[in-house]
Amino acid sequence: MTVATQATMMSRRHVALEQAGLLALFGVAGALQFSIAIAQILLAVSVVCWVALIVVDRESVDIPSFAWPLVAYAALTLLATAFSPDPRTSLMACKQMILFLLVPLVYRFARGSHAQTMVTVIVSFAAAAAAVGIFQYGVLHYDNLGQRPQGTLGHYMTYSGLLMLVIGTALARILFGDRDRLWAALVVPALAVAIPLTFSRSAEVGACAAVALLLFLKDRRLLALLPVLALIFFVAAPARVTNRFESIFNLKDPTNRDRLVMLREGVHMVKDHPLLGIGPNMVQPLYAQYREPDAVNVTNPHLHNVPLQIAAERGLPALGAWIWFVVGLIVALWKQMGDRRQKLLAATALAAVVSMLAAGMFEYNFGDSEFLMLFLILVTLPFAAIRPKTT
Repeated sequence: MTVATQATMMSRRHVALEQAGLLALFGVAGALQFSIAIAQILLAVSVVCWVALIVVDRESVDIPSFAWPLVAYAALTLLATAFSPDPRTSLMACKQMILFLLVPLVYRFARGSHAQTMVTVIVSFAAAAAAVGIFQYGVLHYDNLGQRPQGTLGHYMTYSGLLMLVIGTALARILFGDRDRLWAALVVPALAVAIPLTFSRSAEVGACAAVALLLFLKDRRLLALLPVLALIFFVAAPARVTNRFESIFNLKDPTNRDRLVMLREGVHMVKDHPLLGIGPNMVQPLYAQYREPDAVNVTNPHLHNVPLQIAAERGLPALGAWIWFVVGLIVALWKQMGDRRQKLLAATALAAVVSMLAAGMFEYNFGDSEFLMLFLILVTLPFAAIRPKTT
């Protein structure tokens, strides 16, 4: 075999791995909105392609700078697991950190214009997901708190959280994009209808925060549209949907009362175990030890607050690493907003961060696998886009 022939074969192999890894990653972004199992299979395919490129072609492993706090967060999580009262139970939560691999995967494969294509894939699949939820509400009568639209996913909170992220993605394309704006404009109304139909107040809060941010970034005068949008919502939405939204401000609402109690319970957990927490996945098993007399629920799977959940489970150092991640990400994205070519993806990622933070005050969305996957994809895309494509 000549040197030229060998070089040609290596080039073809490189291209095949490149294309397979990218297509699998596109599949992850779309499939996770319908099936976590399919998404994880495709994620494994993308990881295999990435590892093959590293081993066979001797590529270097590169990650964006904002991801280093996630490495520290993962290390502290493993440490908290080692000292957990039930390490086996806590280890189940550690498996989710495998999803952090999405950051280097997106950074590697979704380079250049591929990042924009990824956005199109996400918005397109979300359009179908929103249609499923609207059908469930209107035709199958998933129209009450006992039975809410959840798309094809296992839980309505996961479903609404994903729609929340995508409404920011679609609106960012309308405001800052230079192509496919019409398609995004057609999808936004479906997303805006589907989210409140899930009765998920945290997703509604997150979506409102994302919309407000994007309008402000485009032109602060556009914030005047918010009262108009609110009026349309209260006039057009079913009474049970608007009543559910209004319950956000009702301190007598049982779920609101329980969340306030959980804040106090979480603080007690942190005070008792400030360095390493009570252990990942240990809030529910140990809930009875911290439950206050005025708590509504006998037990809760988590504390319905991202920062408090992290501090209680993994300790204050882990919370510090998470805050480092969020702040570093926001700073890096804000800098990209100064580049006209990067505004679309940077605004998309900023909307994802803001909606995650706003909704995360009332729901542990950072611990939801599907939500975390889509979130990591969206926030990594701006950094992948400025990397040149491989040849």
